[in-house]
Amino acid sequence: MNLAAFVARIWRIQFARFAVIGTAAFVVDSMVLYGAFALGFGLYSGRALSYLAAATFTWYGNRRITFTTTRALGVRAATREWAKFLAANLAGGAVNYATYAALVNMSPLVRAYPVLGVAAGSIAGLGVNFVLSKFVVFRARPVD
Repeated sequence: MNLAAFVARIWRIQFARFAVIGTAAFVVDSMVLYGAFALGFGLYSGRALSYLAAATFTWYGNRRITFTTTRALGVRAATREWAKFLAANLAGGAVNYATYAALVNMSPLVRAYPVLGVAAGSIAGLGVNFVLSKFVVFRARPVD
């Protein structure tokens, strides 16, 4: 196997793992959103809360499963990594939330079933978040 094929294989494996974790995060996102509705949050404030919960779940899953060789060690390093993950993924989060908000605003079906907007937003932000996670948050660290 040549180097290019090897790198492509690693990318496919990482992207597949990233997508599986993202799918699980979709479930977390949806559950927190509907829980927030039950607590009196609205369509937009509930979504902000559910996104934060899903992003935290995604960060943890990706650091444990997708990008295991680049994992930060220690509580302080992990906390910095989590904050870096949230900051780096604001672009994908913005795409995600904008897609959700646009669909909730324009579609009576999505307004009645907000989980459809959550799904569309998750798919819309997937590629952006993968690239930022791989090259900004979980990039390979030099060995001391």
